[in-house]
Amino acid sequence: MRVAIVKYNAGNVLSVVNALRRLGIEPQITDSAKELASADKVIFPGQGEASSTMAYLREHGLDRVIKSLRQPVLGICIGQQLLCKSSEEGGGTECLGVFDADVRLFRPARHEDKVPAMGWNALTGLKSRLFDGVAEGDYVYFVHSYYVPVCAETIATSEHILPYSAALGKDNFYATQFHPEKSGSVGERILKNFLSL
Repeated sequence: MRVAIVKYNAGNVLSVVNALRRLGIEPQITDSAKELASADKVIFPGQGEASSTMAYLREHGLDRVIKSLRQPVLGICIGQQLLCKSSEEGGGTECLGVFDADVRLFRPARHEDKVPAMGWNALTGLKSRLFDGVAEGDYVYFVHSYYVPVCAETIATSEHILPYSAALGKDNFYATQFHPEKSGSVGERILKNFLSL
């Protein structure tokens, strides 16, 4: 199986590579439209800032490439946020628009509300083959200051200050706000499920 990881100016790609290697997959990190289009699965991971990342994707034509993919695609962390319509980050950033949702900044309601949301949090409302074998209430690892509100394309929720989309799904596109590659056996199961879609 050929798994391609989208190469762009994002951090945290190596942890995804290592997680895939533990599953027996040697992924290809590439920004080639041809290589991305011909892969069996594509992963769009990373940590970064929305406006500068979208500028890089547009400059390299990757915005059009990602939206045109027909095989299963998995966005992770900022990968999920960039697959939405827009983000409040960077003063308002137009994103890829695969998912019909806008990314918002967590606004603390109480003194104890911390931003960024960092650490382990429970998954609820699971409704996708991505979560086969994952139980309601299983914990996964998050690090984020921005979130996607619960919407029609939400396939899992979590809660920090308010309920939000822990994962999204539409057609061949899937995305997680959490980091499956850092989420132990639960995250490994989710990655396996994605590879078997």
